[in-house]
Amino acid sequence: MFRRSIYKKPEQLRGMREPGRITRLALDAVAEAVRPGVTTLELDRVANEVIAGHGAHSNFQLVPGYHHTICVSVNEEVVHGIPGDRVLEPGDIVSVDCGAETPEGWNGDSARTFVVPDPSRPELVAEREELSRVTEGSLWAGVAALASARHLNDVGTAIQEFIEANPLSHSGRPAGILRDYVGHGIGRRMHEPPTLFHYRTPDQGAEVRPGLCVCVEPMMTAGSEEVFVEDDDWTVSTVDGSAGSHWEHSVAVHSGGVWVLTAPDGGAAGLAPFGVEPVPIP
Repeated sequence: MFRRSIYKKPEQLRGMREPGRITRLALDAVAEAVRPGVTTLELDRVANEVIAGHGAHSNFQLVPGYHHTICVSVNEEVVHGIPGDRVLEPGDIVSVDCGAETPEGWNGDSARTFVVPDPSRPELVAEREELSRVTEGSLWAGVAALASARHLNDVGTAIQEFIEANPLSHSGRPAGILRDYVGHGIGRRMHEPPTLFHYRTPDQGAEVRPGLCVCVEPMMTAGSEEVFVEDDDWTVSTVDGSAGSHWEHSVAVHSGGVWVLTAPDGGAAGLAPFGVEPVPIP
């Protein structure tokens, strides 16, 4: 049986740039729209308008049984939340996952977490912003590791080590890492091999070499790592009701280095603290 290689040719990596850009622009628009009083379905419409306006379509809608452009997960929801009539309130922590597919058949996938301002509860906001910062920092630790990693387990190890070295100040312990939800390859489909675990495993994982294109997407909680799937069969929530956070980027490894397809600067700002400079895809 023929199996497509997980490593892409240079021209294929170049094809990945546009869906990454469109995905980023959709999330930029969502970021501008996140505020108290907005429904999660309104955020979905905002993202869809941007994606359609650039001649692409949501690859989330290609997943059997899913009919929305984005996933919106609020507070104890960590990932796969379905947009609907839920109204955002001050202090909410909101994770938005988004993806676009171009007419040429290439895919982008990215996620960000936002905290809705609440001047009346500064401690809650600070705790949730810290959870988001640690989650995002672990993402960049993983992306930075891709620049020198030999196997994907090196990336998962870097993510875990970052989290363990940056405990949440309100609890004094590391953020919880969702174990059953992983990163993945991306290309002609939003989800492709190989699997990327966001923690250290006995398995070395796929070899990191030019042509690899993966989504690094750590999902963290402020409490227990134990989660369950809600009755809608999609939304993943924490058992203990603690807040969740989700950050993701699509990243290409090529002969010159790494390039973050869903970041405006290729990942320069996020990688700078780790001493890594992204290199544009030639």
